[in-house]
Amino acid sequence: MDDNRLGVIGIVIENREEVPLVNEILSNHAEMIIGRMGLPYREKNVAVISLIVDGTTDQLGSLTGKLGNIPGITVKSALSKKSF
Repeated sequence: MDDNRLGVIGIVIENREEVPLVNEILSNHAEMIIGRMGLPYREKNVAVISLIVDGTTDQLGSLTGKLGNIPGITVKSALSKKSF
């Protein structure tokens, strides 16, 4: 039985110098990402990325943990309660 969860991950990038590292981490976890939308908010000098994801809680935790350890990056996630 698959223990994959569907979910949403929101990423707020306040330190735009970290964008290449964020993109590298996302590329390394691309197999879990179903969809991605990124919006630069130039007036505030921030960017927001939203991800639709499908993965195990361990995989999703690895992704959010790596992103959350980057200075100037805020990450929040919401996952389905049941497995798909």
